[in-house]
Amino acid sequence: MSADSTNPDTVVLIHGLWMTPRSWERWVPHYEAKGYRVLTPGYPGFEVEVEALRADPSVISSLTVPETVAHLAGVVTELDRPPIIIGHSFGGTLTQLLLDHGCGAAGVVINSAPTEGVRVNPPSQIKSLFPFLKSPSNRHRPVGFTPEQFHYAFTNTLSEEESAEVYERYHIPAPGSWVWAYGLIANFKPGHQETWVNYKNDARAPLLFIAGGADNIMPPSVNRSNAKHYTSNTITDYEEFPGRSHWTCAEPGWEAVADFALKWAIARAAGTEVPTAASV
Repeated sequence: MSADSTNPDTVVLIHGLWMTPRSWERWVPHYEAKGYRVLTPGYPGFEVEVEALRADPSVISSLTVPETVAHLAGVVTELDRPPIIIGHSFGGTLTQLLLDHGCGAAGVVINSAPTEGVRVNPPSQIKSLFPFLKSPSNRHRPVGFTPEQFHYAFTNTLSEEESAEVYERYHIPAPGSWVWAYGLIANFKPGHQETWVNYKNDARAPLLFIAGGADNIMPPSVNRSNAKHYTSNTITDYEEFPGRSHWTCAEPGWEAVADFALKWAIARAAGTEVPTAASV
């Protein structure tokens, strides 16, 4: 890491739905070994372990996007200098919101859930989310995948046995209201909703979309559409890693994704040449 006091010295990793900060447990030492301080803030109330949230998911059902964004913004703005922010899945949505609010020196979103206005809904995404959307009652309670549903939506590049291990270690329920209101209704209700960002914000930090080519729940077409919505003069880049699932942050070969994300963010924050994925 450069000793330049203007360069980011911290990486903030933001987890997605059905996950906790534990999902970043491999990335933390990987980035720390490169000289960075690494923070993995949870959503409000997610300070406890996976097992405790499974046992008592009441905090999950009452969670809102605005309070989560405010909580994460508080973590970022307390730092001495703007960090690199990296978010996975709905953590990518939160990262986009944070950047739009003026947080961060650079942002990377991996297999990101879309912000308001992205209306691409591929069949695999509909199939992945259908277990939660088939019943309106799911809007008012925590909702989780079965191991079989999780394998299709998150870990389709792994074997059933490998997927079951991931499910047991990381999976928790998600707020049903987020899946319903912010995944679908946000594009059809009048006015701006809670996942709205200003796609014309020229003051936003550089932003990179990374898509997994085999992702079922947030396929590349969703991430490409989200990236194309940005029409500001600030940088918005897109990179696709073929053959990678939604679990791209921990499936075999995750290091290539982690290294590319960091090198891109360092370069964009410093205004220098950006590497290609093949060169990392």
